Amino acid sequence: MKLQRILNRLQKLHPKEIDLSLDRIKNLCKKLGNPQDQIKCVQVCGTNGKGSTISFLRSILREASIKCNVYTSPHVKSINERFVYNDEMISDNDLSDLLSKIEEVNNNQPLTYFEALTAAFFYGCKKYRKNLVIAEFGLFGRGDAVNILKKNLCNVVTSCSEDHLDWLPKNDRTIERIIFEKTSSLLNSNIVVAKQNSSEIVECIKKNISDNSANKYFFNENYNFVLKENNFFYYEDKYGGLKIPKPKLNGQFQLENAATAIATLRILEDIKIKDQHIINGVQKASHIARLQEIKSGKLKNLVKNNRLILDSSHNPGGAKVLNEYLQTLDCNKHVIIGMMANKNHEEYISYFKNISSLTTVDIPNQPNAISGKELREKFKDIPNVIYKESIQKAIQSINLKENDLLLITGSLYLSGEFLNIN
Repeated sequence: MKLQRILNRLQKLHPKEIDLSLDRIKNLCKKLGNPQDQIKCVQVCGTNGKGSTISFLRSILREASIKCNVYTSPHVKSINERFVYNDEMISDNDLSDLLSKIEEVNNNQPLTYFEALTAAFFYGCKKYRKNLVIAEFGLFGRGDAVNILKKNLCNVVTSCSEDHLDWLPKNDRTIERIIFEKTSSLLNSNIVVAKQNSSEIVECIKKNISDNSANKYFFNENYNFVLKENNFFYYEDKYGGLKIPKPKLNGQFQLENAATAIATLRILEDIKIKDQHIINGVQKASHIARLQEIKSGKLKNLVKNNRLILDSSHNPGGAKVLNEYLQTLDCNKHVIIGMMANKNHEEYISYFKNISSLTTVDIPNQPNAISGKELREKFKDIPNVIYKESIQKAIQSINLKENDLLLITGSLYLSGEFLNIN
């Protein structure tokens, strides 16, 4: 397959999977004509909530007939998901052509895999330069390849918490360092800060951006929402209030992500988003593998009439909001979990309360995943924890009774494996 051959070659251009510096991608983009300088971009960073916030942004903009190019990572099922142009996921042939151009211009110079993909995305935007661009930058934003823009429309900072600590110096693996990496290089247009897990985190963000001349908008200070009866929530900012039906996406935290998306689009007054666009867009938003209820497929057939939920949370912050949702459900909960090796497994699982069974599994084709057997040992203090080598065997081993819920979680890569099998 042509696309896979190109991807394999790109993965060999640099000895490291990740190298947090910007010289290589800046040099490559210069050879490409600096396509990143020609885009109108909303950049989204943070630890949790980036994908859902982007989903709400896209859905609202779609209602307003505003075309988008979108760059996210990692993908769930196929790498094409990372490249959205004109609101459509790129085809294999078009992605092959795009990456071939990057190979040609780069001429075998050292380049990380992510830098190659990012340069390709920016170059692909040239064909749709009138579109609004939404670009996620992650890990630690200061050295992220997406973070080479000279100007943008807005920076969105979603919930920040501890994750990817192995990329930080051993003596500086703190939330303060994470916030510094994510916010110290934000551009000076607009900054929207979503609801955070504590007032201390909010104050740390404020301190980091205190010298930034951007217009700043904070949840609870400049915009807010309250949950109302009859499946509505009420959003409010300086432009007024808006009564909005709850989104189809599960979880109270999705209201926070929706509110952040609304605040972002309302401050970008030139985009001219109307109230009805927001109302319709929030209702129609969808996000793969985030408290996603699976209603059909090979694996769904194994659980018959029981509810099956797929969730890709993989750090303590994600586990916290996931379990806040689970606590609202009056049923027995069974959990299948697989994780990457560099996660805080013990803290992640500490948020799971009153679960009926826990089954650890391997994540196939992921050399950086922790084995299911080793994960079971880490969770040995939890009652009813067992190991099965695959998702299918794990599902078949669980004795589900009427109204029981089955949850599969712990990793985006596990979610991708589930969806491809299902």
